[in-house]
Amino acid sequence: MSAHPIMPLPAATSTTAVAETAGRWLVFGMGKTGLSCARFLAREGRAVRVIDTRPSPPLRAEIEALPGVECHAGEPDLAVLQDVDALVVSPGIALDHPLIVAANQSGLPILGDIELFARVAPAPYVAVTGSNGKSTVTTLVAEILAADRQGVKAGANLGMPALDLLDPPVPAWYVLELSSFQLELTDSLAPAVACVLNLSPDHLDRHGSFEAYRAAKARILAHAHSAVLNADDPAVASLAPRDIPVRWVSLRGPRPGTYSIGMHEGQRHLMHGEEELFPTAVLQMEGEHNEFNALAAIAITDTIGVSRVAQRAVLGSFQGLPHRCRLVAEQGGVVWFNDSKGTNVGASAAAIAGIFARRRGVLIAGGQGKGADFGPLREALRERVHTVVLIGEDAPLIAAAIGEAARILHATTLEEAVGLASTAAQPGEAVLLSPACASLDMFDNYEARGRIFETAVRELAEA
Repeated sequence: MSAHPIMPLPAATSTTAVAETAGRWLVFGMGKTGLSCARFLAREGRAVRVIDTRPSPPLRAEIEALPGVECHAGEPDLAVLQDVDALVVSPGIALDHPLIVAANQSGLPILGDIELFARVAPAPYVAVTGSNGKSTVTTLVAEILAADRQGVKAGANLGMPALDLLDPPVPAWYVLELSSFQLELTDSLAPAVACVLNLSPDHLDRHGSFEAYRAAKARILAHAHSAVLNADDPAVASLAPRDIPVRWVSLRGPRPGTYSIGMHEGQRHLMHGEEELFPTAVLQMEGEHNEFNALAAIAITDTIGVSRVAQRAVLGSFQGLPHRCRLVAEQGGVVWFNDSKGTNVGASAAAIAGIFARRRGVLIAGGQGKGADFGPLREALRERVHTVVLIGEDAPLIAAAIGEAARILHATTLEEAVGLASTAAQPGEAVLLSPACASLDMFDNYEARGRIFETAVRELAEA
Protein backbone atom coordinates (compact mmCIF):
# COMPACT_ATOMS: atom_id res chain seq x y z
CA MET A 1 0.00 0.00 0.00
CA SER A 2 1.15 3.52 -0.57
CA ALA A 3 0.93 5.73 2.48
CA HIS A 4 -0.19 9.33 2.20
CA PRO A 5 2.55 11.75 3.21
CA ILE A 6 1.93 13.76 6.34
CA MET A 7 0.91 17.41 6.02
CA PRO A 8 3.86 19.43 4.69
CA LEU A 9 6.01 20.91 7.43
CA PRO A 10 8.38 23.85 7.09
CA ALA A 11 12.11 23.24 7.00
CA ALA A 12 13.39 23.22 10.57
CA THR A 13 16.49 23.10 12.67
CA SER A 14 14.58 22.07 15.79
CA THR A 15 11.58 19.98 16.74
CA THR A 16 9.30 23.04 16.73
CA ALA A 17 8.21 22.21 13.19
CA VAL A 18 6.32 19.19 14.48
CA ALA A 19 4.65 21.23 17.19
CA GLU A 20 3.22 23.57 14.55
CA THR A 21 1.09 20.76 13.12
CA ALA A 22 -2.24 20.75 14.96
CA GLY A 23 -4.21 17.73 16.15
CA ARG A 24 -3.83 14.48 18.04
CA TRP A 25 -1.16 11.98 17.01
CA LEU A 26 -1.75 8.23 17.09
CA VAL A 27 1.32 6.03 17.64
CA PHE A 28 0.97 2.34 16.71
CA GLY A 29 3.31 0.16 18.78
CA MET A 30 4.53 0.20 22.38
CA GLY A 31 8.05 -1.07 21.82
CA LYS A 32 11.27 0.98 21.93
CA THR A 33 10.37 2.95 18.82
CA GLY A 34 6.81 3.62 20.00
CA LEU A 35 8.13 4.88 23.33
CA SER A 36 10.60 7.18 21.56
CA CYS A 37 7.81 8.56 19.33
CA ALA A 38 5.47 9.17 22.27
CA ARG A 39 8.24 10.80 24.29
CA PHE A 40 9.21 13.03 21.37
CA LEU A 41 5.64 14.16 20.70
CA ALA A 42 4.81 14.61 24.39
CA ARG A 43 7.88 16.80 24.80
CA GLU A 44 6.46 18.97 22.03
CA GLY A 45 3.25 19.33 24.03
CA ARG A 46 1.20 17.15 21.69
CA ALA A 47 -1.84 15.06 22.60
CA VAL A 48 -0.78 11.46 21.91
CA ARG A 49 -2.68 8.19 21.80
CA VAL A 50 -0.58 4.99 21.73
CA ILE A 51 -1.94 1.57 20.79
CA ASP A 52 -0.54 -1.96 20.65
CA THR A 53 -2.10 -5.25 19.57
CA ARG A 54 -0.56 -7.06 22.55
CA PRO A 55 -2.67 -7.21 25.72
CA SER A 56 0.37 -6.47 27.92
CA PRO A 57 2.95 -4.43 25.97
CA PRO A 58 6.34 -4.41 27.70
CA LEU A 59 6.77 -0.62 27.77
CA ARG A 60 3.20 0.43 28.53
CA ALA A 61 4.01 1.79 32.01
CA GLU A 62 6.81 4.01 30.68
CA ILE A 63 4.57 5.36 27.93
CA GLU A 64 1.61 6.02 30.23
CA ALA A 65 3.89 8.04 32.52
CA LEU A 66 4.45 10.61 29.75
CA PRO A 67 2.37 13.81 29.98
CA GLY A 68 -0.64 14.00 27.67
CA VAL A 69 -0.38 10.37 26.54
CA GLU A 70 -3.17 7.77 26.64
CA CYS A 71 -2.66 4.05 25.97
CA HIS A 72 -4.88 1.29 24.56
CA ALA A 73 -3.63 -2.32 24.60
CA GLY A 74 -5.14 -5.25 22.73
CA GLU A 75 -6.34 -5.55 19.14
CA PRO A 76 -7.59 -2.02 18.29
CA ASP A 77 -10.87 -1.16 16.60
CA LEU A 78 -11.30 1.67 14.13
CA ALA A 79 -12.65 3.99 16.83
CA VAL A 80 -9.08 4.80 17.87
CA LEU A 81 -8.73 6.73 14.59
CA GLN A 82 -11.37 9.26 15.66
CA ASP A 83 -10.06 12.80 16.26
CA VAL A 84 -6.59 11.72 15.05
CA ASP A 85 -4.70 13.89 12.56
CA ALA A 86 -1.57 11.79 11.97
CA LEU A 87 -0.57 8.14 12.44
CA VAL A 88 2.98 7.11 13.37
CA VAL A 89 3.65 3.42 12.71
CA SER A 90 6.42 1.49 14.44
CA PRO A 91 8.60 -0.46 11.97
CA GLY A 92 7.50 -3.83 13.36
CA ILE A 93 3.88 -3.23 12.28
CA ALA A 94 3.07 -4.46 8.78
CA LEU A 95 1.37 -1.85 6.60
CA ASP A 96 -1.41 -4.26 5.63
CA HIS A 97 -2.82 -4.22 9.17
CA PRO A 98 -6.57 -3.41 8.86
CA LEU A 99 -6.28 -0.27 10.99
CA ILE A 100 -3.47 1.12 8.82
CA VAL A 101 -5.39 0.24 5.66
CA ALA A 102 -8.44 2.07 7.02
CA ALA A 103 -6.34 5.08 7.96
CA ASN A 104 -4.81 5.16 4.50
CA GLN A 105 -8.20 4.90 2.79
CA SER A 106 -9.49 7.81 4.87
CA GLY A 107 -6.57 9.99 3.83
CA LEU A 108 -4.94 10.09 7.25
CA PRO A 109 -1.23 10.98 7.02
CA ILE A 110 0.93 7.93 7.86
CA LEU A 111 4.62 8.08 8.67
CA GLY A 112 7.38 6.43 10.68
CA ASP A 113 9.84 7.67 13.25
CA ILE A 114 12.58 8.12 10.63
CA GLU A 115 10.37 10.54 8.71
CA LEU A 116 9.86 12.53 11.92
CA PHE A 117 13.61 12.51 12.52
CA ALA A 118 14.39 13.63 8.97
CA ARG A 119 12.07 16.62 9.25
CA VAL A 120 13.65 18.03 12.37
CA ALA A 121 17.26 16.76 12.53
CA PRO A 122 19.47 19.70 13.63
CA ALA A 123 22.71 18.25 12.20
CA PRO A 124 23.73 16.34 9.04
CA TYR A 125 23.46 12.58 9.01
CA VAL A 126 24.78 9.46 7.29
CA ALA A 127 22.28 6.70 6.48
CA VAL A 128 23.30 3.07 5.90
CA THR A 129 21.14 0.21 4.64
CA GLY A 130 21.54 -3.21 3.00
CA SER A 131 20.54 -6.81 3.53
CA ASN A 132 23.66 -7.49 5.59
CA GLY A 133 26.62 -5.66 7.06
CA LYS A 134 24.76 -2.45 7.89
CA SER A 135 25.23 -2.70 11.67
CA THR A 136 28.98 -3.23 11.24
CA VAL A 137 29.36 -0.34 8.79
CA THR A 138 27.20 2.00 10.89
CA THR A 139 29.31 1.24 13.95
CA LEU A 140 32.59 1.64 12.06
CA VAL A 141 31.53 5.01 10.65
CA ALA A 142 30.47 6.26 14.09
CA GLU A 143 33.71 5.11 15.71
CA ILE A 144 35.83 6.64 12.93
CA LEU A 145 34.04 9.97 13.38
CA ALA A 146 34.61 9.78 17.13
CA ALA A 147 38.29 8.96 16.60
CA ASP A 148 38.47 12.04 14.37
CA ARG A 149 37.18 14.05 17.35
CA GLN A 150 33.87 14.82 15.69
CA GLY A 151 30.78 14.61 17.89
CA VAL A 152 28.61 11.72 16.75
CA LYS A 153 25.46 9.85 17.75
CA ALA A 154 24.50 6.55 16.12
CA GLY A 155 21.29 4.57 16.21
CA ALA A 156 17.86 3.97 14.55
CA ASN A 157 17.68 0.26 13.63
CA LEU A 158 20.82 -0.28 15.70
CA GLY A 159 20.75 0.63 19.38
CA MET A 160 19.04 3.91 20.31
CA PRO A 161 15.85 4.86 18.39
CA ALA A 162 16.39 7.77 16.01
CA LEU A 163 14.17 10.24 17.85
CA ASP A 164 16.04 9.64 21.11
CA LEU A 165 19.22 10.74 19.33
CA LEU A 166 17.72 14.24 19.21
CA ASP A 167 18.18 14.73 22.94
CA PRO A 168 20.89 17.33 23.73
CA PRO A 169 23.69 17.80 23.02
CA VAL A 170 23.52 18.18 19.25
CA PRO A 171 26.42 16.27 17.61
CA ALA A 172 28.34 17.16 14.48
CA TRP A 173 26.94 14.01 12.84
CA TYR A 174 24.22 11.43 13.24
CA VAL A 175 24.79 7.95 11.80
CA LEU A 176 21.65 5.91 11.11
CA GLU A 177 21.27 2.23 10.34
CA LEU A 178 17.98 1.89 8.46
CA SER A 179 15.90 -1.19 7.68
CA SER A 180 13.45 -1.61 4.82
CA PHE A 181 10.63 -1.36 7.37
CA GLN A 182 11.86 2.06 8.47
CA LEU A 183 12.50 3.31 4.95
CA GLU A 184 9.11 2.45 3.45
CA LEU A 185 7.44 5.37 5.29
CA THR A 186 10.04 8.06 4.54
CA ASP A 187 9.56 11.03 2.21
CA SER A 188 11.90 13.69 3.61
CA LEU A 189 15.05 11.64 4.32
CA ALA A 190 18.03 13.60 2.93
CA PRO A 191 21.29 12.11 4.21
CA ALA A 192 24.60 13.77 3.50
CA VAL A 193 25.79 10.28 2.54
CA ALA A 194 23.46 7.36 1.76
CA CYS A 195 25.02 3.90 1.59
CA VAL A 196 23.43 0.75 0.14
CA LEU A 197 25.72 -2.18 0.88
CA ASN A 198 23.94 -5.06 -0.86
CA LEU A 199 20.49 -6.41 -1.66
CA SER A 200 19.33 -10.02 -1.38
CA PRO A 201 15.80 -11.34 -0.85
CA ASP A 202 14.75 -10.70 2.75
CA HIS A 203 11.51 -10.04 4.62
CA LEU A 204 9.52 -11.31 1.64
CA ASP A 205 6.82 -12.40 4.08
CA ARG A 206 6.25 -8.68 4.69
CA HIS A 207 7.15 -7.00 1.41
CA GLY A 208 5.68 -9.67 -0.86
CA SER A 209 8.42 -9.54 -3.52
CA PHE A 210 12.07 -8.71 -3.95
CA GLU A 211 11.12 -5.72 -6.10
CA ALA A 212 8.98 -4.26 -3.31
CA TYR A 213 11.81 -4.85 -0.83
CA ARG A 214 14.31 -3.22 -3.22
CA ALA A 215 11.98 -0.25 -3.74
CA ALA A 216 11.77 0.30 0.03
CA LYS A 217 15.56 0.24 0.31
CA ALA A 218 15.90 2.63 -2.64
CA ARG A 219 14.09 5.37 -0.71
CA ILE A 220 17.34 6.05 1.15
CA LEU A 221 18.68 7.60 -2.08
CA ALA A 222 15.67 9.73 -3.02
CA HIS A 223 17.02 13.01 -1.59
CA ALA A 224 20.59 12.02 -0.67
CA HIS A 225 23.42 14.49 -1.30
CA SER A 226 25.94 11.73 -2.14
CA ALA A 227 26.03 7.92 -2.21
CA VAL A 228 28.27 4.95 -1.50
CA LEU A 229 27.18 1.86 -3.45
CA ASN A 230 28.22 -1.74 -4.09
CA ALA A 231 29.62 -2.07 -7.61
CA ASP A 232 29.48 -5.89 -7.40
CA ASP A 233 25.73 -6.10 -6.74
CA PRO A 234 23.59 -5.45 -9.86
CA ALA A 235 20.48 -4.79 -7.76
CA VAL A 236 22.36 -2.01 -5.93
CA ALA A 237 24.27 -0.66 -8.93
CA SER A 238 21.02 -0.16 -10.84
CA LEU A 239 19.83 2.23 -8.12
CA ALA A 240 22.66 4.71 -8.72
CA PRO A 241 21.30 8.27 -8.96
CA ARG A 242 22.56 10.34 -11.89
CA ASP A 243 22.43 13.71 -10.16
CA ILE A 244 24.69 13.17 -7.12
CA PRO A 245 28.29 11.97 -6.59
CA VAL A 246 28.63 8.18 -6.14
CA ARG A 247 31.58 6.36 -4.60
CA TRP A 248 31.79 2.69 -5.59
CA VAL A 249 33.00 -0.25 -3.48
CA SER A 250 34.08 -3.58 -4.96
CA LEU A 251 35.92 -6.79 -4.08
CA ARG A 252 36.68 -7.59 -7.72
CA GLY A 253 40.05 -5.92 -7.98
CA PRO A 254 41.33 -2.37 -8.40
CA ARG A 255 39.46 -0.04 -10.70
CA PRO A 256 39.96 3.69 -11.28
CA GLY A 257 38.29 5.64 -8.47
CA THR A 258 36.80 2.54 -6.83
CA TYR A 259 37.38 1.37 -3.26
CA SER A 260 38.59 -2.20 -3.69
CA ILE A 261 41.14 -4.89 -2.80
CA GLY A 262 44.55 -5.07 -4.48
CA MET A 263 47.92 -6.72 -4.01
CA HIS A 264 51.08 -4.88 -3.02
CA GLU A 265 54.38 -6.62 -2.24
CA GLY A 266 52.53 -9.91 -1.81
CA GLN A 267 50.00 -8.49 0.65
CA ARG A 268 46.29 -7.78 0.22
CA HIS A 269 45.54 -4.08 0.58
CA LEU A 270 42.47 -1.91 0.92
CA MET A 271 42.70 0.41 -2.09
CA HIS A 272 41.14 3.58 -3.46
CA GLY A 273 41.86 3.47 -7.15
CA GLU A 274 45.65 3.01 -7.23
CA GLU A 275 46.13 4.46 -3.74
CA GLU A 276 47.16 1.86 -1.18
CA LEU A 277 45.21 2.60 1.98
CA PHE A 278 45.97 -0.13 4.53
CA PRO A 279 47.00 -3.80 4.38
CA THR A 280 44.05 -6.04 5.14
CA ALA A 281 46.20 -7.59 7.88
CA VAL A 282 45.43 -4.44 9.90
CA LEU A 283 41.79 -5.53 10.21
CA GLN A 284 40.76 -7.32 13.38
CA MET A 285 37.52 -8.54 11.75
CA GLU A 286 37.52 -11.94 10.07
CA GLY A 287 36.42 -12.58 6.48
CA GLU A 288 36.35 -10.99 3.04
CA HIS A 289 32.86 -9.62 3.67
CA ASN A 290 34.37 -7.54 6.47
CA GLU A 291 37.02 -6.25 4.07
CA PHE A 292 34.10 -4.94 2.04
CA ASN A 293 32.54 -3.41 5.17
CA ALA A 294 35.83 -1.68 5.96
CA LEU A 295 36.03 -0.27 2.42
CA ALA A 296 32.46 1.02 2.68
CA ALA A 297 33.23 2.75 5.98
CA ILE A 298 36.33 4.36 4.44
CA ALA A 299 34.33 5.53 1.40
CA ILE A 300 31.65 7.08 3.63
CA THR A 301 34.11 8.83 5.90
CA ASP A 302 36.22 10.00 2.95
CA THR A 303 33.06 11.67 1.61
CA ILE A 304 32.74 13.75 4.77
CA GLY A 305 36.44 14.49 5.16
CA VAL A 306 37.72 12.22 7.93
CA SER A 307 41.45 11.60 8.36
CA ARG A 308 43.26 8.41 7.40
CA VAL A 309 44.72 8.37 10.92
CA ALA A 310 41.25 8.01 12.44
CA GLN A 311 40.25 5.37 9.89
CA ARG A 312 43.32 3.24 10.54
CA ALA A 313 43.02 3.55 14.33
CA VAL A 314 39.47 2.19 14.29
CA LEU A 315 39.99 -0.48 11.62
CA GLY A 316 43.03 -1.72 13.52
CA SER A 317 41.14 -2.14 16.79
CA PHE A 318 37.49 -2.93 15.94
CA GLN A 319 36.85 -6.64 16.46
CA GLY A 320 33.31 -6.75 15.12
CA LEU A 321 29.87 -6.64 16.65
CA PRO A 322 28.54 -9.26 19.05
CA HIS A 323 26.93 -12.19 17.19
CA ARG A 324 28.38 -11.02 13.84
CA CYS A 325 31.18 -13.36 12.74
CA ARG A 326 32.80 -13.06 16.15
CA LEU A 327 35.54 -15.48 17.16
CA VAL A 328 34.26 -17.55 20.10
CA ALA A 329 37.01 -20.09 20.72
CA GLU A 330 39.72 -22.23 19.16
CA GLN A 331 39.78 -25.75 20.43
CA GLY A 332 41.60 -28.78 19.05
CA GLY A 333 42.65 -26.81 15.98
CA VAL A 334 39.03 -25.89 15.16
CA VAL A 335 37.98 -22.23 15.16
CA TRP A 336 34.38 -21.39 16.19
CA PHE A 337 32.53 -18.27 14.95
CA ASN A 338 29.21 -16.81 16.11
CA ASP A 339 27.19 -15.14 13.33
CA SER A 340 23.77 -15.43 14.94
CA LYS A 341 22.97 -12.01 13.45
CA GLY A 342 23.01 -13.68 10.03
CA THR A 343 19.22 -13.76 9.84
CA ASN A 344 18.80 -13.92 6.06
CA VAL A 345 20.28 -15.89 3.18
CA GLY A 346 22.36 -13.00 1.85
CA ALA A 347 23.98 -12.34 5.21
CA SER A 348 24.83 -16.00 5.70
CA ALA A 349 26.14 -16.42 2.16
CA ALA A 350 28.47 -13.48 2.75
CA ALA A 351 29.61 -14.90 6.10
CA ILE A 352 30.24 -18.32 4.55
CA ALA A 353 32.31 -16.78 1.74
CA GLY A 354 34.29 -14.73 4.23
CA ILE A 355 34.96 -17.26 6.98
CA PHE A 356 35.63 -20.17 4.62
CA ALA A 357 37.68 -18.23 2.04
CA ARG A 358 40.89 -19.96 3.14
CA ARG A 359 39.62 -22.95 5.12
CA ARG A 360 36.85 -25.55 4.99
CA GLY A 361 34.48 -26.56 7.73
CA VAL A 362 30.98 -26.89 9.17
CA LEU A 363 27.93 -24.61 9.09
CA ILE A 364 25.13 -24.53 11.67
CA ALA A 365 21.96 -23.00 10.21
CA GLY A 366 18.18 -22.95 10.47
CA GLY A 367 15.22 -21.20 12.05
CA GLN A 368 12.37 -19.17 10.53
CA GLY A 369 13.12 -18.34 6.91
CA LYS A 370 10.62 -15.49 6.45
CA GLY A 371 9.61 -16.84 3.05
CA ALA A 372 13.16 -16.75 1.72
CA ASP A 373 14.57 -18.75 -1.19
CA PHE A 374 17.40 -20.85 0.29
CA GLY A 375 18.77 -21.76 -3.15
CA PRO A 376 21.74 -19.34 -3.00
CA LEU A 377 23.09 -21.25 0.01
CA ARG A 378 23.86 -24.23 -2.21
CA GLU A 379 26.40 -22.32 -4.30
CA ALA A 380 27.79 -20.50 -1.25
CA LEU A 381 28.61 -23.84 0.41
CA ARG A 382 30.35 -25.40 -2.58
CA GLU A 383 34.09 -26.06 -2.03
CA ARG A 384 33.84 -24.40 1.38
CA VAL A 385 31.51 -26.32 3.73
CA HIS A 386 31.47 -30.12 3.85
CA THR A 387 28.82 -30.52 6.59
CA VAL A 388 25.71 -28.52 7.49
CA VAL A 389 23.94 -29.05 10.82
CA LEU A 390 20.33 -27.83 10.66
CA ILE A 391 17.96 -26.76 13.43
CA GLY A 392 14.58 -25.07 13.59
CA GLU A 393 11.32 -24.68 11.75
CA ASP A 394 12.60 -24.39 8.19
CA ALA A 395 15.36 -27.02 8.40
CA PRO A 396 13.55 -29.24 5.82
CA LEU A 397 13.40 -26.34 3.32
CA ILE A 398 17.08 -25.60 3.75
CA ALA A 399 17.98 -29.28 3.39
CA ALA A 400 16.00 -29.49 0.15
CA ALA A 401 17.73 -26.37 -1.23
CA ILE A 402 21.22 -27.58 -0.32
CA GLY A 403 20.68 -31.01 -1.83
CA GLU A 404 23.97 -32.89 -2.14
CA ALA A 405 26.21 -29.81 -1.96
CA ALA A 406 27.11 -30.82 1.62
CA ARG A 407 26.45 -33.56 4.11
CA ILE A 408 23.35 -32.66 6.16
CA LEU A 409 22.80 -33.46 9.83
CA HIS A 410 19.75 -32.56 11.90
CA ALA A 411 19.60 -31.46 15.55
CA THR A 412 16.65 -30.64 17.80
CA THR A 413 18.55 -28.11 19.92
CA LEU A 414 21.41 -25.72 19.34
CA GLU A 415 23.45 -27.50 22.00
CA GLU A 416 23.02 -30.77 20.10
CA ALA A 417 24.04 -28.99 16.90
CA VAL A 418 27.27 -27.81 18.54
CA GLY A 419 28.06 -31.39 19.54
CA LEU A 420 27.44 -32.70 16.02
CA ALA A 421 29.54 -29.90 14.52
CA SER A 422 32.40 -30.68 16.89
CA THR A 423 32.43 -34.29 15.72
CA ALA A 424 32.32 -33.30 12.04
CA ALA A 425 35.02 -30.58 12.10
CA GLN A 426 38.68 -31.44 11.61
CA PRO A 427 41.81 -29.59 12.83
CA GLY A 428 42.48 -26.57 10.64
CA GLU A 429 38.77 -26.08 9.90
CA ALA A 430 36.09 -23.73 11.25
CA VAL A 431 32.57 -24.06 12.59
CA LEU A 432 30.26 -21.15 11.77
CA LEU A 433 26.83 -20.49 13.26
CA SER A 434 25.12 -18.41 10.57
CA PRO A 435 21.46 -19.42 10.55
CA ALA A 436 20.17 -17.62 7.41
CA CYS A 437 16.94 -17.40 9.40
CA ALA A 438 15.16 -15.48 12.12
CA SER A 439 15.33 -16.98 15.59
CA LEU A 440 11.84 -16.68 17.02
CA ASP A 441 10.84 -20.32 16.51
CA MET A 442 13.32 -21.39 19.21
CA PHE A 443 14.72 -18.26 20.91
CA ASP A 444 13.69 -14.82 22.17
CA ASN A 445 15.93 -13.13 19.59
CA TYR A 446 19.16 -13.62 17.67
CA GLU A 447 21.18 -12.37 20.66
CA ALA A 448 19.80 -15.17 22.85
CA ARG A 449 20.59 -17.68 20.09
CA GLY A 450 24.16 -16.39 19.93
CA ARG A 451 24.65 -16.51 23.70
CA ILE A 452 23.41 -20.10 23.88
CA PHE A 453 25.77 -21.04 21.04
CA GLU A 454 28.76 -19.43 22.75
CA THR A 455 27.94 -21.09 26.06
CA ALA A 456 27.69 -24.49 24.37
CA VAL A 457 31.02 -23.98 22.58
CA ARG A 458 32.81 -22.97 25.77
CA GLU A 459 31.33 -25.89 27.71
CA LEU A 460 32.53 -28.18 24.93
CA ALA A 461 36.03 -26.74 25.24
CA GLU A 462 35.98 -27.30 29.04
CA ALA A 463 34.68 -30.86 28.83
